Amino acid sequence: MTDKARKSKYPLTKLEKAWIGYDIGNSAFTLLVSTIFPIYFNSLAEGGGLAPHMALAYWGYATAITTLIVAILGPIFGAMADVRGKKKKLFAMTVAVGVLTMMALMLPLSWFQFLVFFIIARVGYQASLVLYDAMLTDITEPERMSRVSSYGYALGYIGSTVPFILSLVLILMGEKIGLTMQFRMGGAIIINAIWWLAFTIPLYKNFEQKYYASETMGSLGQVFRGLGKTILDLRHFKKAFLFLIAFFFYIDGVYTIIDMAVAYGGSLGLDSTQLLLALLLTQFVAFPFALLFGKLSNKYDNGLLIKVCIVAYALITLFAVQLDKVWEFWFLAVCVGMFQGGVQALSRSYFAQSIPKEKSGEYFGIYDIFGKGASITGTMMVSAISQATGRQNLGILALVILFIFGFYFFAKADKVDREVIV
Repeated sequence: MTDKARKSKYPLTKLEKAWIGYDIGNSAFTLLVSTIFPIYFNSLAEGGGLAPHMALAYWGYATAITTLIVAILGPIFGAMADVRGKKKKLFAMTVAVGVLTMMALMLPLSWFQFLVFFIIARVGYQASLVLYDAMLTDITEPERMSRVSSYGYALGYIGSTVPFILSLVLILMGEKIGLTMQFRMGGAIIINAIWWLAFTIPLYKNFEQKYYASETMGSLGQVFRGLGKTILDLRHFKKAFLFLIAFFFYIDGVYTIIDMAVAYGGSLGLDSTQLLLALLLTQFVAFPFALLFGKLSNKYDNGLLIKVCIVAYALITLFAVQLDKVWEFWFLAVCVGMFQGGVQALSRSYFAQSIPKEKSGEYFGIYDIFGKGASITGTMMVSAISQATGRQNLGILALVILFIFGFYFFAKADKVDREVIV
């Protein structure tokens, strides 16, 4: 047994468990955003006189705006987090923004107002993930990163089903007894907000920043100069640089599918209850498969496993183009669940193992630009093509191109030695 495999079998530490716990907490928001929120927004849009393809387009534009904002703020927060003691404080601030603004969605809102609050809540959520991902280098050792990262995604998927099921029962049963949609949505939001906050507390209490680049914050100008230097330094890390280009393309496609799946199915006229249950199945499928990919990373190279996930997603996208039946959406949900956690967890650990630990905040800020920020391309592509042609499936078809480019650049990155290129 190799040293890597031996060390990866050690029990999880208290800090690792607390870090994994935040994945359980924030995943509730992710599931709510990708399932119930689009359906609620569609009802608001319908009441506002929007056609289905226009509702899909505006939902996509809101998602794109969110990721654009985070693409700008993420690296700045990341650079600020590399100051001693700042990572935890910035993390708490972004979580607070996300949770509080999420609760504001309980108010009686028009479809436009809903999108505004949704954008702010999601900015807080995604900014917290920049800092959360950067914590990975502080809470565990390199040889354990793939395992811990995979556990985070796996337990996040299964854990998020608890508040989701409660929310689903409230929404469906509430409808039968005559509760208004706004009241039912308000209850679902409260449930998920409390869940998110509850799993944030252990990480906040136990986390201590182990690696940092400086003792003082300095001016904002210094932050930008330091960030610029980090970006320039990437050329010396050829593997990480090529990986980021690949990541830009393939994770763009992954996040677009996650963000737009229910909105896409709803725009095709598929039953909303069936769509929600199918996405719930995705979470249950993703749980064991994320753990499986974590175990496979002890035996097989991470690069090979990521390539398998990229190819699988390209095939899933091709299948989605002709989707027009509920059973096909169920099948799609299962396939997405099989590879979703694996590609996310392995990508996070692959990058974390390729960067300087003391500058993890800055590097994960850049990672976020190429990752969640990059999903602007996919969501805008789907939205614009759907709006221009009136055919949603043509927008989905364009995502295949992202996976082709992603595979190409990842294959190039995976050939590069881990050593720094001087």
